[in-house]
Amino acid sequence: MVVEMATTMRVMSSHVALQRRFSLLISSRNFLSRNIDTLPIQGRNLRFVISYGVTKHHLMYTKSEHVMRSSSRRTVARAMATPVVVDSEPASTVNKEAEVSTSDTELLCCPICFEPLIRKGPAGLNQAAVARSAFFCARCRKGYSTRDVYLDLTLLATAKEYQEIQKPRTELFRSPLVSFVYERGWRQNFSIYGFPGPDEEVKMAQDFLKPTVGGVLLDVSCGSGLFTRRFAQSGDFKAVIALDFSENMLRQTYEFIKQDRSLTAVDIALVRADVGRLPFATGSIDAVHAGAALHCWTSPAAGVSEISRILKPGGVFVATTYVLGPLLDFGNKELHKILKQAALISRLGPGYWDDAELEELFQICGLVDIKSIRHRNFIMLSACKPEQA
Repeated sequence: MVVEMATTMRVMSSHVALQRRFSLLISSRNFLSRNIDTLPIQGRNLRFVISYGVTKHHLMYTKSEHVMRSSSRRTVARAMATPVVVDSEPASTVNKEAEVSTSDTELLCCPICFEPLIRKGPAGLNQAAVARSAFFCARCRKGYSTRDVYLDLTLLATAKEYQEIQKPRTELFRSPLVSFVYERGWRQNFSIYGFPGPDEEVKMAQDFLKPTVGGVLLDVSCGSGLFTRRFAQSGDFKAVIALDFSENMLRQTYEFIKQDRSLTAVDIALVRADVGRLPFATGSIDAVHAGAALHCWTSPAAGVSEISRILKPGGVFVATTYVLGPLLDFGNKELHKILKQAALISRLGPGYWDDAELEELFQICGLVDIKSIRHRNFIMLSACKPEQA
C-alpha cells in the first residue's frame, strides 16, 4: 500500500516567514530504513518524527550540510508527521553511536575545502571502523574511502589520470625498499648523529605531552609506525592517528600493528595525507608528534603552520630533527652564512638549521612556550598552541 503524506511547515524567525510544502511517498517499510538525502529546505534545524507501522525515523536537517540523516528504531504507532522546530540538537536526543560518529566527522575534513566529512559506517577512530566507512564532502561532492589499508585524504586521492612527481627525498620514502628497511637498519644509524633511540625519544616526548593525556594524538610522518605503536601502547591517548604521505610506509605500519597483539584493542587509524594540507578541522587535535621529519618536508613552514592550525588551544607539538653541527667557518660570519646556505640547498648534510632558526619558525607559526633538548646534531622541540583569551 502506498501512503502519501503531506505536511505544511511554517517557521517564524523575527521578520521572516518561511513556507514550504513537501510530500513523502512511502511505498514500503524498507523505504524508511534508507537515508533520505538532499531535501532542499532552508531555515533552522528541523526534526520530523515520522512513524509508519513499526518503524520510527528521526530526521534532522542541517542548514550547512543540506543533508538529511536518519536512524530508525522500532515502535508501534500510526502513520503521522509532526514537525518540531529546534534551534540546536539536544544531546539527549542523539543516540550514543551518532555522538561518536559526529565527533569523528568533526575531526576529519576534506583536504580541498576543509569542510567536515560526512561519515557513513561504524563509528570510531580505529582501523577496522575506518576501513568499513565511507566519507563524503557535501561541498565538493567528493567521496573518500580506505585504499588498501589506509584512508587516503590527499588532494589527488580521487585522481585517475593526473599525477605529480614529488621531490627526490619524498619519492625515496615512498619506495617499498626504504619502507621495508626503515626499522631494519636505517633508523638505527641515526644514533651516529646523537639520536638517543626510539624508546628514549618516546619517554622524552611523553614528558612534554603530559598536558594532552587522554586526548587524540596525531603522529605526522609516522614512517613505519615506529612511534605510533609506542604511543598507542602507552595508553596515554584515547586514539592515535598514524599519518604519512608514503603509501608503503603506511602498509609497513599496518603490518607491524597486525603482528603486535598488544595493539589489538587500541584505537589506531591510518591516514594518508600531506603535512602541508592536513585533513583535520581547525583546533581539533590535542597533540602532534613528528619524529625525525621536519628535514624531509617540502616546506617545513607550511607543515608547522598546518600543525598550529589543527591543534586545540593548549595543544602540544613535539618534533625531532637534525640541526647543524659546528661549521669550519674560522669565525667568519659571512663564511658561516654561505656554508649554512650550501647545506640547506644541497641537503646532503645531517642538518640544515640551528636552534634559533627552528624556534623562530615555531614562533612565526603561532606557537608559544618553546622548549628544546639538544644532543650533538639531534634536537627535540616542544611548543604549545596558545590558550584562548
